[in-house]
Amino acid sequence: MKAIMMVVIGFIFGLGLIISGMTNPAKVINFLTFGNQWDGSLIIVMAVAMLIMMLTWLWVAKKEKPLLSGSFNLSDLKKVDARLITGSILFGLGWGLSGICPGPGLVQLVSLKVEFLLFFAAVLGGMWLTKKLT
Repeated sequence: MKAIMMVVIGFIFGLGLIISGMTNPAKVINFLTFGNQWDGSLIIVMAVAMLIMMLTWLWVAKKEKPLLSGSFNLSDLKKVDARLITGSILFGLGWGLSGICPGPGLVQLVSLKVEFLLFFAAVLGGMWLTKKLT
């Protein structure tokens, strides 16, 4: 049951990314670049996503345990260190230069376009390198 729910949730998430335009690198770059071609429509996408998350968080916070697990597993990491800052900078640079975020990039893998395959290879390479260096 848990695996089926994960597939359904992933499908809904991917569909939302496609409908919102987050899988279109040109739209994302036009959002991240201020000027004549600036496209602010992704602000609505992010605002709706935040609203849904806040409402879900309020609902879930009242529960004793999750629907598909025995207990909640929330991170207790609260420190801001060089590793977090470096990762954030690299993420922002990658997103700003390519217009591809990891979630939409994963959704676009089904297109088999070279740029998305290269992006995903770079994400995997970065994850491997991080594991080796830490």
